[in-house]
Amino acid sequence: MNAESPAMPASGDVPTLVVRDSNGRQLLCFLEELIPLDGHDYALLTPVDTPVCLFRLGEDDDEPELIETLEATEPVLSVADVVLQEHDLTLVRSAITLTVSGELDEPDPDELDEEDAADEESETYELLVSFMAGEQEYGLYIPLDPFFVVARLNGSEAILVEGEEFDRVQGRIEAELEERELGD
Repeated sequence: MNAESPAMPASGDVPTLVVRDSNGRQLLCFLEELIPLDGHDYALLTPVDTPVCLFRLGEDDDEPELIETLEATEPVLSVADVVLQEHDLTLVRSAITLTVSGELDEPDPDELDEEDAADEESETYELLVSFMAGEQEYGLYIPLDPFFVVARLNGSEAILVEGEEFDRVQGRIEAELEERELGD
């Protein structure tokens, strides 16, 4: 596959794009929607591999702490690699988020604990694996809410929309999507 241009999977179902962030990291995504704004084409995408979030786990009563900033070379990720390999999974240090590739049972939102479902203010996650790195316990969790990526198409490239540009177009993209839903 040419990483510079949109490609169709062998089944021909959904086109895929490789998105690049400002650090040059890549993420392979499915194209969900194309939204023209201000003379640019913006794409709403979902990762091909399963997005995961790393949490630092504490005592039983403590809430897990989401680790938002993580270098690709962090030692904890090396431990996560080994743990996932035991499950025939691979941790991918991609743009935007960590992802896991391999055969994975997708979480079923209908099977959530009532306690999790009642807590609507926080995002909901399902534990994929937990492991020890040094003296600290960590967990890789799968977000149950859809994980969307916004990219701007620039010729044959898909560039992650970040910072001020994201702030400027986010509301307009959401409004366009709502309008499309109402039109269906």
